[in-house]
Amino acid sequence: MGKRKAYQKELEELQTELIGVTRWLRQSGKRVVVILEGRDAAGKGGTIKAMTESLDTRAYRVVALGKPDARETSQWYFQRYVEHLPSAGELVLFDRSWYNRAVVEPAMGFCTNAEYEHFLEVCPSFEKLLADDGIILIKYWLAVDQEQQEERFADRAGDPLKRWKLSPVDIAARQKYTEIGKLRDIMIERTHAAHAPWFVADFNDQKTGRLNLIRHFLEQIPSREFVDTPVKLAKLRGKPQKEHVTDKALTVPRVY
Repeated sequence: MGKRKAYQKELEELQTELIGVTRWLRQSGKRVVVILEGRDAAGKGGTIKAMTESLDTRAYRVVALGKPDARETSQWYFQRYVEHLPSAGELVLFDRSWYNRAVVEPAMGFCTNAEYEHFLEVCPSFEKLLADDGIILIKYWLAVDQEQQEERFADRAGDPLKRWKLSPVDIAARQKYTEIGKLRDIMIERTHAAHAPWFVADFNDQKTGRLNLIRHFLEQIPSREFVDTPVKLAKLRGKPQKEHVTDKALTVPRVY
């Protein structure tokens, strides 16, 4: 079996267990938040896609917030994230999160030093409130070496289908690899707690990184059993029908 087929086989088995997680969430009413942080091109988006592509779209939400507008900037820092927290039975995955203020913002000069220090001071209390209310909070840092990151940047720059992923901030942050690493370590040291732990996943190889992260995530969940019972379809009565849509609708041209 080739590497790609082996990866796909492992991923499908993990995705089956993820379906079990969403069923457990629905039955128990529990709430789960997964935070995915890491350098640009680490693999956050691909990991979220791998985790969710086989799930019922009503069982999860992906949150990837852009730059705050003037109104949001005037609010309590955590406010725009709070409205995206899960309701009973939901899984919410944050593609970057409130931790922007711990790494990206200070590295790029988007916040003051006072705002940065205040965030590190109050973030543990904020997350303790979430945990005390019953939210299961799991935080991942996707680690990637600079050489590997540069290869991915070059791949994106040369591919029209991926070029949109490169923002001016991403390009500017390339020169701050060391600084971002120092900020990351401070962030983890100041905000790691039993109720909101940080886990580091090696993402120099994205495929094995995804498999390891998903397996680890599954092990943090109390129940993920899922019995896939085959569905037997009764035979249709009569002959299969063609779909005839009213002429009031417009037709998409058959170009292909």
